Amino acid sequence: MGIGRHHKRAVIAVINLKGGTSKTTSAVFLAHALHEQGRKVLLVDADPQGSALSWNEDAPQPFPFGVVGLPTKELHRQLRDFVGQDVNAVVIDTPPLEQKSGIVTSALRVATLALVPVAPTSIEYTRLGQVHEIVQDSAEFRIDGEPVPFAVLLTRTVPNATSTEAYRQQIRADGLWCLRTEVRRLEYFGQAYGENVKDAHNTAYGDAIKEMLEKEVVA
Repeated sequence: MGIGRHHKRAVIAVINLKGGTSKTTSAVFLAHALHEQGRKVLLVDADPQGSALSWNEDAPQPFPFGVVGLPTKELHRQLRDFVGQDVNAVVIDTPPLEQKSGIVTSALRVATLALVPVAPTSIEYTRLGQVHEIVQDSAEFRIDGEPVPFAVLLTRTVPNATSTEAYRQQIRADGLWCLRTEVRRLEYFGQAYGENVKDAHNTAYGDAIKEMLEKEVVA
């Protein structure tokens, strides 16, 4: 049975067109939140820059789950060598689509959800359509021939900013799933690299997982 077709295994590919969009932070916190909720997690660093791998290596204690580097267009084939039957959640930190589209497309071949962290700004909103188009086009490479479910997570938001809700409503008007959850622009997230993550399930990322459970894209 293929990685992406196991009905009890979530495979979340965190993607975006460019770097600097909170992909690695989101992937690491989501992986920790899933682990804290009792799941057997594998974090996959598919970015040649290896930021998630470095984070794990630099932290005072290793992450409490497996972390592997697979910056390859063969990720969809090689991943199965690292996923045992007990692993029921995989989070993939991908490189920027504009630089390494082949790697991202490989990740989308096995994903059960494409999650796009997006700041509520005009430039990031403008790029969202291109990201969605690439995800739709990747359907031809998937076993089921269907595009992977697509979700937008608003990040780096400012409290009480009217722009946040305006962009959420616009994204939804475009026919895309935009989570209710938003990730605030906090020092806790901005300074988290190289540190151990604690209580991730009590952050916005834990709330995002709850929404995924509601939508049944995480079992």
